Amino acid sequence: MSVRLGALVLPESAGPRAAARWRQVEQLGFDHAWTLDHLSWRTLRGAPWFDAMTTLTTAAAATSTLRLGTLVASPNFRHPVLTAAQAMALDHASGGRFVLGVGAGAAGPDDNALGGEPLSPARRAERFAEFVTVADRVLRERPCTVTGPWYSAVDVLLAPGCVQRPRTPFAVAAAGPKGMRVAVEFADTWVTIGATGTPGGLPEPEAFDRLRRQLDRLDGLCAEAGRAPDGLARLVNLSRVAEDPYSSAQRLVDLVGRCAELGFTDVVLAWPRADGVFRGDQDAFERAVGAVREHFVTPA
Repeated sequence: MSVRLGALVLPESAGPRAAARWRQVEQLGFDHAWTLDHLSWRTLRGAPWFDAMTTLTTAAAATSTLRLGTLVASPNFRHPVLTAAQAMALDHASGGRFVLGVGAGAAGPDDNALGGEPLSPARRAERFAEFVTVADRVLRERPCTVTGPWYSAVDVLLAPGCVQRPRTPFAVAAAGPKGMRVAVEFADTWVTIGATGTPGGLPEPEAFDRLRRQLDRLDGLCAEAGRAPDGLARLVNLSRVAEDPYSSAQRLVDLVGRCAELGFTDVVLAWPRADGVFRGDQDAFERAVGAVREHFVTPA
């Protein structure tokens, strides 16, 4: 049984301090690392918070082996053409280590930042499908022209294209059938936080049952689309599923093992903060991560 381990680092630092943190992530042996893509986030609204793409440029310069990505970019304040251009640039800055993580985006400050009326879940799903479609085409086709209800790209030419071919991989976060169909069509990795409405708020048995049902749905949609299920990696953000996941090294080993048994190929753990969201003890975190790496093969 194998699983790749990733770290989620919030974009709270810039410059040398941020570079040191990303180097620390790599030195601990993580396979991949991610940052959130918001203008602000939950209880940290008003606290230092930096742009995800710029943050990952710092990460790319500070590391050499980590795969790096957004968890996740969304249409709430992004256009797919600019997002694709930034993805191409980051793929080059990282030497082909970038993954473009995308999601539909939730209601809240990010959604309201550019104005406009609130969207129904159905309209949000439509916008997301078009966002991913346009980003995919712009990264693959040179030049690219596409026009839809939400976005247009007119004679867009992104040169020289991504280091990774035919484009940088997509990681698509989705919990419902419409979003999962987008993942099945476009993604290299499917991403979940379990219960999207109450992340981290379900009792643990119920939370893992939710994950199992999502995986079953994903397998069914792969079969419906004629896609081999084992060709789609499955990533879970464990810190949004289980409370105190590294309260002991054995607890984290057990949780990661449960994820692997369900069929997840990748598990992400939030980097500990001194207080507030994702608060945790750094030494306990490092011991637990070391124990996981001893128990599981983590291929590059």
